[in-house]
Amino acid sequence: MRNPPYICALDAAMDVVDGKWKALILWALDERLRRFGELRRSLPGISEKVLAQQLRELEADGIVRRTVFDETVPRVEYELTDAGVALYAALGALGEWGARRMNELGLVPTHGEE
Repeated sequence: MRNPPYICALDAAMDVVDGKWKALILWALDERLRRFGELRRSLPGISEKVLAQQLRELEADGIVRRTVFDETVPRVEYELTDAGVALYAALGALGEWGARRMNELGLVPTHGEE
């Protein structure tokens, strides 16, 4: 969390997921741990620079864990921490609202219903 003081608890929570990509990164990591390239492919339109920045912020907030494997070809994996799993679960109601709203508007998600 980077911008205290907060007006309310919702303000503090939104600080963690602020921006276009963070909630989508949580969605991608909810399925399983992923490497950087896998994450990028699962999020069409995100640049490498923005993905790296968003992952660093989520890691600093304790939402994402970054594991570096000391191998001949370095490997880095990202996964949700317990706090990240809890945050993603909390965003579930927002996702359900979004699904209802998209249905009302006749819109279809590009990655199917989640």
